[in-house]
Amino acid sequence: MEENLASVLETVADTMDDAVAVVQGSRHRTWAELDERAARLAAGLAERGVTAGSRVGIGLWSSAEYVEAVFAVCKLDAVPFNVNYRYRAAELGHVLADAGAAGLVFDATTSAVVAEAAAGQAGLTALVRVGDAPAGEVVGDGLEDVVAATAPLARTPRPDGDWLLYTGGTTGRPKGVQSRHSTVFSASCVPNGFAKFGIPAPESLGELADRVRESRAEPDRLVTCTPTPLMHGTGIYTTLGTLVAGGRIVFPVSRSYDPDELAALVQQHRVTDVVIVGDVFGRPLLTALDAAAAAGRPYDLGSLRRMVSVGAVFSAEVKAGLLRHADADITDVVVASEGGPYALSLTRRGAVAPTSRFVLAPNARLLDEAGRDVVPGSGQLGVLAAPAPREVHYTGRPTASGTTFRDVDGVRYSVPGDLATLETDGTLVFQGRGSRVINTGGEKVLPEEVEQVVLRHPAVRDAIVVGVPDERFGQRITAVVSVAPGHTLTAEEVRAAVGAELADYKRPREVVFVDEVHRSPVGKADLSWAGRIARGEG
Repeated sequence: MEENLASVLETVADTMDDAVAVVQGSRHRTWAELDERAARLAAGLAERGVTAGSRVGIGLWSSAEYVEAVFAVCKLDAVPFNVNYRYRAAELGHVLADAGAAGLVFDATTSAVVAEAAAGQAGLTALVRVGDAPAGEVVGDGLEDVVAATAPLARTPRPDGDWLLYTGGTTGRPKGVQSRHSTVFSASCVPNGFAKFGIPAPESLGELADRVRESRAEPDRLVTCTPTPLMHGTGIYTTLGTLVAGGRIVFPVSRSYDPDELAALVQQHRVTDVVIVGDVFGRPLLTALDAAAAAGRPYDLGSLRRMVSVGAVFSAEVKAGLLRHADADITDVVVASEGGPYALSLTRRGAVAPTSRFVLAPNARLLDEAGRDVVPGSGQLGVLAAPAPREVHYTGRPTASGTTFRDVDGVRYSVPGDLATLETDGTLVFQGRGSRVINTGGEKVLPEEVEQVVLRHPAVRDAIVVGVPDERFGQRITAVVSVAPGHTLTAEEVRAAVGAELADYKRPREVVFVDEVHRSPVGKADLSWAGRIARGEG
């Protein structure tokens, strides 16, 4: 459907009306409330200079307000984009300037950062604050004041709009991936909603209303809980897919991941779908489930039908452990802000595949340096590629766009640099992101492969492996490791664990122990921090 997402969500709102759309703690937002509040916020943003085509950042924790802000910006045919609420002023200022932002909806606790970042941004005219700002740090206008003081924006026909998603920036400054609402609908909303039930994608707003009406009558309606922040593509696309299909989204109250809270939410709200980030979320969840069961108060996960992981390694042992507690389908997906999916892995009870083993997603390819398909069983390392619409590109970065979005055999592909090999039977072995490859003494080492071995050590809580400059070898492998509570660990034990499974040249030459490994709110490794620590700068 080549429709603006605002028109799509309005159609669902008209059909669902008083049904609950968003749950967070004791707060329940119905579809009618969601639509009206978004319309009022849209009018308030318009009064503050936001027009069609304007770009508006959203720097909020997951909440109904986040959904309302996206909805409101789309109602104006403006362009929403994600902002990391952990940014410092310089980082936030860069993204706002890069996007040419006209507005920002932000959490009040970040007011001081917003004030500093907004200074000198002449085009930034609309600042809307969610929550109460600390004393002396009042910036912008309060969301509730804007909603209360503004009449709802009248509905009007809107064209298929622009969509902007900023990458995590783990290996460089964030880049804005620009696409269209229709692309988001077909590539994200449908797979995260209707496709889960084998329902054909609607081709008109009328068909959408019919599909949603049918889903509302289903006793096993889609209820999704995602502890993955909405500022990450996985979080927002999962949320939109659930809502567009007439489902209900459940957000945790905690602003940091709490596995017991997640398990309790599944039990309380009869959640059918959970979205996590590999072992970063899965391992603590398994620990919580095991502890609850051992204490004689196991969580009831009987409603859970599907668990999806995106963005980090999801080990076979953690999957198997989770399946002891929930009889659900576990889907591990290789995807990127630039597109995908590239590869998929489905796990069920009694059939747990080895870690990082996948199959190519439909229409995806594994390409060699010449743009040819890698031959299964050849052992050759290739890059993953998935079809990408012509309109998808990095905003303001033609050179980077040309590198990532390539024409192969007359088809445009997204090739962000994820590496893999193909076994003889077609099994894809994922090797990680090519931009992280360590060249040590002429040998290429994939840090994700080393990380997986280190993380399997029972005394390791978390780890990141990076390459640091070395006068003799070019780079040396360094592991930044945090130790699990109640355990002790030495550098030589880490090196021995790696050497027991991998070639000697892949052993970390140095191991740096830290109290906590830094990761983003979605579990992605903070590579800049790890590099500083590994170089002794930090």
